[in-house]
Amino acid sequence: MIQNIPLVALLLIGVTVLVSLSGFKNDSFFLKYHFLIHKIKAGEYFRLLTSGFLHVSTTHILFNMVTFYFFVNIVVDGLGNFPFLVLYFGSLLGGNIFAYLFHFNDPYYSAVGSSGAVTGVLFSALLLYPGIELMLFFIPIPIPGYLFGIGYMIYTLYGMKAQNDQIGHTAHFGGAIGGILITILFVPQVVFSSQLMLVILSITTLIAGTLIYRNQKKGL
Repeated sequence: MIQNIPLVALLLIGVTVLVSLSGFKNDSFFLKYHFLIHKIKAGEYFRLLTSGFLHVSTTHILFNMVTFYFFVNIVVDGLGNFPFLVLYFGSLLGGNIFAYLFHFNDPYYSAVGSSGAVTGVLFSALLLYPGIELMLFFIPIPIPGYLFGIGYMIYTLYGMKAQNDQIGHTAHFGGAIGGILITILFVPQVVFSSQLMLVILSITTLIAGTLIYRNQKKGL
């Protein structure tokens, strides 16, 4: 129920919706604040943050906010309000910084969306409650959270390597890593309660680092 959503989460949803609607109505506003590699290289680092409050369509923002809605209570209950904010913005920045590094040699790579932050919230929930089960629209049976997390990261790595769609896989991956690290910072005992997922995520992180290195070499 919406009344059970913490105030801090409602404020984030409200700001995201208002900023996104402004971007829908005003192209110059959208272009000034969206993620664009060559603009960030030129020193407009604020785009690493502001792009996380813009979206390209109502479907885009609805998907992100619905996902956020389902997991935010778990994370706020497990961390508290201030650590949750650190996690949200840390995951947002982590996702965009990772995307910046991965696409560094593509000056016109652009992106928007809160997906990095939302993915950080999702993976924080999976770490805090490793026994959680998820229901997906296209799979009508419960899936253990750790299996979903592993499958999601493998899919994200594939998307990063293939680069054959319009999904910001790099921001998702960076956001997930940000959410994991910040959760460990505030609740270090998850290292012992979610060992399998952390091992798999460590392996996928090494693979992602290899992909970044290859991308950088291509640009030399």
